Amino acid sequence: MQKITPFLWFDCQAEEAANLYVSLFPDSKLTNVSRYGDGMPLPKGTAMSVTFQLAGQEFMALNGGPSFTFTEAISFFVNCETQEEIDRLWSKLTEGGEPGQCGWLKDRFGLSWQIVPNVLGDLIGDPDPEKAGRATQAMLKMGKLDIAELKRAHASG
Repeated sequence: MQKITPFLWFDCQAEEAANLYVSLFPDSKLTNVSRYGDGMPLPKGTAMSVTFQLAGQEFMALNGGPSFTFTEAISFFVNCETQEEIDRLWSKLTEGGEPGQCGWLKDRFGLSWQIVPNVLGDLIGDPDPEKAGRATQAMLKMGKLDIAELKRAHASG
C-alpha cells in the first residue's frame, strides 16, 4: 500500500472519469467501486467512491456532490516519451475539455493535466542560455507541445 494517495472529489462523475483515465495509461485498472445505497445523498447504485491505479499509482475518487471543484492549482504532470503519446493523450483528454497553453489542458471533468515530453527539461534547462531561451519561447507559444518544433527551436541559431 502506498503511503500517499491522490484523492479526487467529483460531483457525480467519479466512475466515468476513472474509466477514462484507466483506458489511457498502461498498468492501469479500477480496483474497487463502492456504491450509494438507499437514503444516501446520491441515487442508489451511483458510485460513491472509486479506487483505481494509473501507471501503477493508486488514486481514489469520490462522488461528493457540487461543493468543491478542481482548479489549476493542482494538475497531473504526465511525462511522455513520444509525440504519438502526446498526441493520443492530448486528443483523449481534451475531448469535451479545454486545451491550454504550454502542454496544459483541462479534461471534461475539469481536472488539469500537463502533457509533457521527457526531453523538455533538457531543452529548457540547457546550460547554454540562448538555446534554453529559444526552446522556452517556442514552448510558450504552443498549446499541445511539439517535440520536433521544440528541438528545432533549441538547435536553431
